[in-house]
Amino acid sequence: MEGLIHSKESFGTVDGPGIRYVIFMQGCPMRCLYCHNPDTWEPGKGEKITAEEILSEYNKNLSFYKNGGITVTGGEPLLQIDFIIDLFRKAKLQNIHTCIDTSGATFNPKSAECVEKFSELMKYTDLVMLDIKHIDPEKHKALTGMDNKNILAFAKFLEEKNVQLWIRHIIVKGYTDSKNDLILLGKFIGKLRNLKALDVLPYHTMGVGKYKELNIPYPLEGIEALPLSDAVSAKEHILSGIREVRGI
Repeated sequence: MEGLIHSKESFGTVDGPGIRYVIFMQGCPMRCLYCHNPDTWEPGKGEKITAEEILSEYNKNLSFYKNGGITVTGGEPLLQIDFIIDLFRKAKLQNIHTCIDTSGATFNPKSAECVEKFSELMKYTDLVMLDIKHIDPEKHKALTGMDNKNILAFAKFLEEKNVQLWIRHIIVKGYTDSKNDLILLGKFIGKLRNLKALDVLPYHTMGVGKYKELNIPYPLEGIEALPLSDAVSAKEHILSGIREVRGI
């Protein structure tokens, strides 16, 4: 089985625990206003690769990955779920820690076939890094082009499967920095028993150059990168929501 990838990174340090081999999968159904990888959007493009080739590359630097593993990200890696199942099944035969960095946008709890495939994948998945773009469904749709119903259902599905969950949330001034929304996000994720970590990240403008190269208008033109201190303050609001529902 072959997957289509955009690129690879041999020594990733921000894509899960430890040093990781990171595969950027091609294709994404979302159009987030702040996306910094528009070159990963289009499906059906990219470099063809097999699970065996990825594992061979991983094993060349095995000593560096002692406390790390393999992360698939994107784009949206779960657009190619059959390939990820094949890769992770073979990775677990070598006792490799596996992580998915995803928006959860492809999950459909009403499709028995979809739930069956996701259930199979979770057998071989140690950690999911779930990027919840917005807790409010309408604001989520304005920000990404899709509502968040299936994404929040995916978070609950991961709890049912007892897969470790690492939440990521990006703070964009005027879009995702509402105190009330942040507290609501905290209340939602605070109820998830599998929640292991929370990353609150400041919006940056490092992807603007790619839009110019691709001749695509940049949706957030003129919005400045967010100071780290603002992301720290936003995280406190989310944590207050978590503490409220957990009674701590």
